[in-house]
Amino acid sequence: MAAGTVVPVELGFAEEAPAWRLRSEQFPSKVGGRPAWLGLSELPAPGALACARCGRPLAFLLQVYAPLPGRDDAFHRTLFLFCCREPPCCAGLRVFRNQLPRKNEFYPYEPPSEMVASDSGENACLQLKSGAHLCRVCGCLGPKMCSKCKQAHYCSKEHQTLDWRLGHKQACTQSDHLDQTVPDHNFLFPEFEIITEAEDEITPEAVEMEDYSEITGSMGRILEEELDSMAKHESREDHIFQKFKSKIALEPEQILRYGRGIKPIWISGENIPQEKDIPDCPCGAKRIFEFQVMPQLLNYLKADRLGRSVDWGILAVFTCAESCSLGTGYTEEFVWKQDVTDTP
Repeated sequence: MAAGTVVPVELGFAEEAPAWRLRSEQFPSKVGGRPAWLGLSELPAPGALACARCGRPLAFLLQVYAPLPGRDDAFHRTLFLFCCREPPCCAGLRVFRNQLPRKNEFYPYEPPSEMVASDSGENACLQLKSGAHLCRVCGCLGPKMCSKCKQAHYCSKEHQTLDWRLGHKQACTQSDHLDQTVPDHNFLFPEFEIITEAEDEITPEAVEMEDYSEITGSMGRILEEELDSMAKHESREDHIFQKFKSKIALEPEQILRYGRGIKPIWISGENIPQEKDIPDCPCGAKRIFEFQVMPQLLNYLKADRLGRSVDWGILAVFTCAESCSLGTGYTEEFVWKQDVTDTP
């Protein structure tokens, strides 16, 4: 990147979309549901998708399609973010990157059609073209198999038990198409497409200054010295939180901010990572900021149904600065969670 180049910030918004638009062959950015895997082989193993704190399977939170212009080996590139939604933990987070050249074994060379596919039904696809089976509950790699019907696959004992309790016990030997008939396990988050648009050219700082002028103009009776004194007492915490609020004021529904190599906007002065806190990629390259998940996404997740709850202030994702090429495999990147502190 040339010195002085301004990286545009892309804002992400959650919108409902037909099921066919959220499938792997459409290269979607999306929230919830099952992952629309990019590379259809060498998926993360169940152990890689287990919560590092409680050990239970993570739930798919979102994916961002983020190809790199000028990089033949990253013509297709997607980042996948997972979180723990099992109480009382609800804390584990893991993020994975996968990238493919334009000519690959999984997708046509030409862009996908925008026409609705004839098989645009709601049935879940639980077997990849590579032959790998996916878990009926979460859509991740399912190496375990029901010993009776030998059709249902799972990532873990926990998800096999959940599926058995919610209907597989009755349906186990009754259908030749069992693998496509999946009940609602209340494990997946609601599914939305992420639509992106460039951040408005009118900067929030300019809006903030206009508002400030109006306020100070109507407060002529207050001495300038008093205003200066008030400003000096504003804490660093207040300043960071107010900056965050002003930055998102123009588009308060944004659930995601994308800008590879820019700086994230923090919601609090607490728990801001230093450079030493961001581990290098196994290839040896530094990791750089790529996107952040905003707290507004929580409004769409219905995360507290059945007593399950996730929460955050900011989720900041850092990825390999070189976006190192790893064949068709998935490599783990780094996510930093910043919670909301008590702010006046």
